[in-house]
Amino acid sequence: MAKVSLQKCESYELSELKKSLLMNIADMGGLDGYLIPGETVLLKVNLLMKKSPEEATTTHPNFVKALAEILSDFGVKVIVGDSPGGPFNIKSLNGIYKGCGYDIIPDEEKKIFLNENINQVTVKRDDLFLLKSLEVIEILQKVDKVISVSKLKTHGMTVFTGAVKNMFGTIPGIYKAEYHFKMPKIEDFTNMLVDVCINANPVLSFMDAVVGMEGAGPSSGDPIDVGAVIVSDSPYHLDVVATQLVGINPKEVPTIERCIERGIVDNDFRDVEIIGLNLTDFPERSIRRPKVGGVGFVKWNLPEFIKKPLINLLNPKPVFDYDICVKCGECERACPPGAIVIDKEGPKVNYDICIRCFCCQELCPYKAVEIYRNPILSRIIKL
Repeated sequence: MAKVSLQKCESYELSELKKSLLMNIADMGGLDGYLIPGETVLLKVNLLMKKSPEEATTTHPNFVKALAEILSDFGVKVIVGDSPGGPFNIKSLNGIYKGCGYDIIPDEEKKIFLNENINQVTVKRDDLFLLKSLEVIEILQKVDKVISVSKLKTHGMTVFTGAVKNMFGTIPGIYKAEYHFKMPKIEDFTNMLVDVCINANPVLSFMDAVVGMEGAGPSSGDPIDVGAVIVSDSPYHLDVVATQLVGINPKEVPTIERCIERGIVDNDFRDVEIIGLNLTDFPERSIRRPKVGGVGFVKWNLPEFIKKPLINLLNPKPVFDYDICVKCGECERACPPGAIVIDKEGPKVNYDICIRCFCCQELCPYKAVEIYRNPILSRIIKL
């Protein structure tokens, strides 16, 4: 039986965050059951890209600071880090830390990550579902324990991104595109995400749901007040409760679907014990979520010469707002199959090779990318 603690928190004031986090930790039976004083712990935060805390794209720095202080008081050594999309180097990470407001995190907790571990190592695994080897950030093998510190957000490819997908940040930035390219099918991609989470093996998972993101997540959506802090000994079950909290059917989230198929989570969710507050203690919400998928996710028995143009016509596709786009090239660099080129007008997409991973939207610093679906045809075939 997995335990998931729900507590209210409606402010990023450090005192309020600490109060809520300490109640969550008490719900979980205290830190003693998960950590030993003297251990080194990686707080694997969500630092997707350089965004201010107010944009709700990344784990709020005050949330991380409050948790780090609690853990330090317990007696463990804390390292804060992530491998966002793009180059995995000191210059890039320093810029992201600063842009995301992580200046408030003590330098000693960041510098260890920045200066000693900008490397990756290969891990061989025979016990995972899909992956037999992984390239991971080196720090993962140098710490005693990992704690996930995710952000509640919607996601254009996987509906929802939470504790499980947060562990994708243990894959070095440049290798993320390779995984997208090799696994364009949502079933394979989300099985890979579960494998990566199993490999990282977080002993606790914390979710910043004080302010989440709805709409065009994980970086171009809108902040939404949720007023919660969620903690669990299972990242898989944390995501179940988090989606229920904001009105998303967990079974419509591909990572949770894979967990059910693999027996990690019960089909009826009876293996989840919610402690602290109940879901009914929070306002009922129906978070605005992106509509994902398309005919590429539907197995139609059609000739290839008919199916391919039909998929290109009906599948969601990234489109660019040239009035906003500054032609910075981030979308072109982030595109796993190399489907984007930039000309004088702006980015152009070759939809024949586009895999609909929407990394272009996810990593666009100017919110110049939208996901377009043909509204009439989509309604006709009920996509």
